[in-house]
Amino acid sequence: MAAVGPGPGGRRRRGAPTNILAQLRHGQLSGRGLTRGAQITEALLKERDKQAKWNGIPLLLQKLYEHSHPNSDFSQCQSILKEISPLLSMEAMAFVTEDRKAAQESTFPNTYTFDLFGGVDLLVEILMRPTLMTQKKKQKISDDLIKDCLSILYNTCICTEGVTRRLAERNDFVLFLFTLMTNKKTFLQTATLIEDILGVKKEMIQLDDIPNLASLVSSFDQQQLANFCRILAVTISELDTGSDDKHTLLAKNAQQKKNLGPSRAEINQATLLNIPGFIERLCKLATRKVSETTGTSSFLQELEEWYTWLDNALVLDALMRVANEEAEQSSTESSDESGLANTSTRTQLPQSMKIMHEIMYKLEVLYVLCVLLMGRQRNQVHKMIAEFKLIPGLNNLFDKLIWRKHSASALVLHGHNQNCDCSPDITLKIQFLRLLQSFSDHHENKYLLLNSQELNELSAISHKANIPEVDAVVNTDRSLVCDGKRGLLTRLLQVMKKEPAESSFRFWQARAVESFLRGTTSYADQMFLLKRGLLEHILYCIVDSECKSRDVLQSYFDLLGELMKFNIDAFKRFNKYINTDEKFQIFLNQINSSLVDSNMLVRCITLSLDRFENQSDAKVAEVLSECRLLTYMSQMSMRMSFLFRLINIIHVQTLTQENVSCLNTSLVILMLARRKEKLPFYLRTLQQMEYTEKYPGFILNNFHSLLRFWQQHYLNKDKDSTCLENSSCISFTYWKETVSILLSPDRTSPCAIVSYIDEAYMDIDRDFSEE
Repeated sequence: MAAVGPGPGGRRRRGAPTNILAQLRHGQLSGRGLTRGAQITEALLKERDKQAKWNGIPLLLQKLYEHSHPNSDFSQCQSILKEISPLLSMEAMAFVTEDRKAAQESTFPNTYTFDLFGGVDLLVEILMRPTLMTQKKKQKISDDLIKDCLSILYNTCICTEGVTRRLAERNDFVLFLFTLMTNKKTFLQTATLIEDILGVKKEMIQLDDIPNLASLVSSFDQQQLANFCRILAVTISELDTGSDDKHTLLAKNAQQKKNLGPSRAEINQATLLNIPGFIERLCKLATRKVSETTGTSSFLQELEEWYTWLDNALVLDALMRVANEEAEQSSTESSDESGLANTSTRTQLPQSMKIMHEIMYKLEVLYVLCVLLMGRQRNQVHKMIAEFKLIPGLNNLFDKLIWRKHSASALVLHGHNQNCDCSPDITLKIQFLRLLQSFSDHHENKYLLLNSQELNELSAISHKANIPEVDAVVNTDRSLVCDGKRGLLTRLLQVMKKEPAESSFRFWQARAVESFLRGTTSYADQMFLLKRGLLEHILYCIVDSECKSRDVLQSYFDLLGELMKFNIDAFKRFNKYINTDEKFQIFLNQINSSLVDSNMLVRCITLSLDRFENQSDAKVAEVLSECRLLTYMSQMSMRMSFLFRLINIIHVQTLTQENVSCLNTSLVILMLARRKEKLPFYLRTLQQMEYTEKYPGFILNNFHSLLRFWQQHYLNKDKDSTCLENSSCISFTYWKETVSILLSPDRTSPCAIVSYIDEAYMDIDRDFSEE
């Protein structure tokens, strides 16, 4: 490529690039010299165009630059963009629809050339020009011109590395894009570009900075609001730190010390909740039936928009394939709720397409509601979604939409199958289960998952057992609960039992049901689920199907722990099902295969055994003597084995939210020992086990460090200790006292860990704080 002339005095500057492309890129990075193609002569561009295979893009950009000056009416701009657009969209289409890896390895010369010669910056200028004009009558840019600009920008972002990131750094442009969303004709293109930009933006935007956010949101129709939720998802979710070590509790605690105020995500959540009617509209969107969606014509028009919008090409492809299949069927056939039976087959919108459209909307809405339910304003969100009847609405959609049976032509994306986690059907189910989990977890509104008859059943269980009804059951507003024959919890149990062994839903189903039981143990809640065969189902999955998935096993063990805790009937049922030594051994093997996964069940058995041993009831005494599980755990050697391994599998540096429960379970075992004045015996036995392993001090030094961390972590003023109290029925004061006694520096104390570590092996003063 011919070099541009030398610098002043006829000599070339040292380090200056020697060809046009290199000079352009150097100028864009440094701000000196050539920064856009318009600075290069037309003659030179024409001369080089064919040889360099620029396809006339630099010349077209030069024309665009000339016709977009401040006093221009932009009349010529659109025809120029119409010439540029096909050159870029072909590359973008190849990138989206073909093998992405192969596509990324190619150079995408057209989009690269377009960006290199200043096309991206020029389009941003054109779009933002009206906002920079001072005259009273601002320039008006046509909707078609805006759409073309956005479409070309998006295609360039897809294909050329660094463009999206560069746009993301321009905060003024990002906020300006939101103002374009008020126009329905440019909404889809704008939303897709914003989503792409926010996905790479280093700093989360603040929703408060968006001009007139409340009026913008109120101007959206329901479809636009659902699409807007895709953008909101990025602004209200905490940014992922990216590497596993950053998820350790040490790292999280260190981060919390640095970030004294609320995070941007939390501020954005509060901003959304302050928008009048926002949550109500989300609840309506989440619960509307397919028959309540938009008519055929407007939906087909939107699909046409999608077809030109590459982000949705794969999904549309799948939709159109099914549309063709269903159009070939007899026009006299009509689906439930379609309301389109009188239209011809040619114009009829297939029911499956309407359903998929609705599923994709509901996905986004449920995600936003789920994040808000887990945020700082949780109680406010709970109150609002209860008032707007989200739960009964979802209950009514359960069979026909959320857990519908797959049709013969189930919608899947290219390269995927029906059971792939990427399919919209699957993702909706998982998002629904995550919402139920967040909704039920430690909140009295969980009883809205039942219908009136089921609430009456809970009351009857309490009366029969001669125990007081749970206040939350008595106080539940019956006008807000589920209607129909079954509540949402019962429906969930039904599909849970039918789930295939290898299903990816098992984990989420177990988590959702377990969250209903979490908190202060309720005998009535447990019996409600036991009567529906839940315990036998879990044991079948753990023992008979010998489940191998670690995630699913952990969720089943956690659920089993909550279901059986302090419940003598549950232990009786357990013994009836696990009725042979062979079955019991399989169950123990599953527990012992990973204590990180099963430790919550170990905690439940230990706590229950302690309570049962202090009761004088004949029924309890009978179960105590007969139940294999309780007999097994009553052996001191077994409890010590669990304690030794629980302490050994965790270290301060590797503690996470996932495995810190092992530390709390080991503490539960020792607190119960302290109650019986056996703490010194347990510590002495741990010391003996260390010597047997030929490694004196390695367990007790580690435990000392873990307990020091426990104090730092749980005695933090922001830490909620009620979970520890509720799960164990042991006051938090007793937890704190036990830890203090164990950490006493007095080597003469029989309950202090240091008394059992020989000085030669003492290693308890290491600093484990994370900088």
